[in-house]
Amino acid sequence: MKKIVISSLLLFLFVLPFSCSDMDDNAVPSSLEIKDFVWKGMNLYYLWQADVPDLADNRFANQSQLNTFLEPFATPTVLFNALRVPPPIDRFSVIYSDYTVLEGVLSGNTLNNGVDYGLRYKAGSTTDIYGWVRYIIPNSDASTKAIYRGNIFYAINETPLTIDNYKTLLKNDAYTVNFADYNGGAITPNGLSVSLTKTNLAENPILLNTVIHQGTHNIGYLMYNGFYASYDSQLNTAFGSFVSQNVTDLVLDLRYNSGGSIATATKLASMITGQFTGQLFSKEQWNAKAQAYFLAHNPGSLENKFVSGLNGLHLNRVYILSTKATASASELVINCLKPYIEVVQIGDVTIGKNVGSITLYDSPTFTKTNVNPNHKYAMQPIVLKIVNKDGFGEYTSGIVPTTLLPENLGNLGVLGNVDEPLLSEAINQIIASGKMLPQVPSTIERDFADAKSINPLRSEMYRDNK
Repeated sequence: MKKIVISSLLLFLFVLPFSCSDMDDNAVPSSLEIKDFVWKGMNLYYLWQADVPDLADNRFANQSQLNTFLEPFATPTVLFNALRVPPPIDRFSVIYSDYTVLEGVLSGNTLNNGVDYGLRYKAGSTTDIYGWVRYIIPNSDASTKAIYRGNIFYAINETPLTIDNYKTLLKNDAYTVNFADYNGGAITPNGLSVSLTKTNLAENPILLNTVIHQGTHNIGYLMYNGFYASYDSQLNTAFGSFVSQNVTDLVLDLRYNSGGSIATATKLASMITGQFTGQLFSKEQWNAKAQAYFLAHNPGSLENKFVSGLNGLHLNRVYILSTKATASASELVINCLKPYIEVVQIGDVTIGKNVGSITLYDSPTFTKTNVNPNHKYAMQPIVLKIVNKDGFGEYTSGIVPTTLLPENLGNLGVLGNVDEPLLSEAINQIIASGKMLPQVPSTIERDFADAKSINPLRSEMYRDNK
């Protein structure tokens, strides 16, 4: 019987035996080894394990009974989905048939043409949709083509986008984007198009990094689009530049940041501040048996603390820009900074993801050490809920901004420009200009999906090596 050791995730050995003591006496047929891995990993780690009867510790008396249960499931993915609690409770657990793809997504490396987009319903329709370009990733195919922020597209390869076909059309490695004009909400094809090809692309999450001088204020502006650990040193360098330029205020643009590493989020919070080193930033809550073990043997492993040795601004207030695409680790930063400093949130309500995941491989320890060479399946199940210093983490409906200012496709502005509506509002509040807030329409149009949410893993908040 497989036991679990997650020393690569924690700072100590964590061993949880299965409750079925005689399972070791029964073999797992080769045809069931992937499904066996799925069930055992979910039984040990899944946050809602207690709510899934088929994951109960006493569900099977021995391996033979488990084998019989696993046999009818057509694929490991079908089994995985059957062992999840349904949405909206679990919207984020995923399984991959190739863990190299999973690892790439978690580090910001994807097959990508460089267009980050949002998707919305056409006015008055529940089936017809259109897309709009949020930003272009540098060094991508799109960065060499005539496609820009604010462009509207209604079709792919001359096929109009609908709720039923958009995933299939946008999943292709190469396609032609057909543009339209946006006239007060009306989408009118304009005959323009551009052909795009996806390549293996590493997205640096630091899209924009500058200092805006307004009177006595040196305002640091950072557009940060993903919590990828491999870019932590570049993030620290950016904050070092802020420190050297005597930044007095910070506008952190997380409007399109769908999440990533919990450790990186903790470092970012430590760079924004710097005066809380060693204090509790966030706390993790696992399923009952894992939580009990942690509390008994190493309760500190459940705590994420502010980090030392980084370039810190020592701010008592931060301005964060958000949209409905702001998720997971971004929300973690917002929620967990609030007990320490003032967080002025400008934009729209966030997505509401207060849970995190880990990567499980098919190995004796569920880490990549001695991974099963017969396949490349890996899981990224939700295993923890995360709360702030005060124990608050109930924001599944999203975190409501201090100032509501949804993005308006009729007036998007240029990212990083002082006249871009969300950044302009942050600057106005910093310098107390007294300018009136742009009028928020009575009916707010929001994206129902975007380039990152189409791939569920890109909106993960995950725990990695500390």
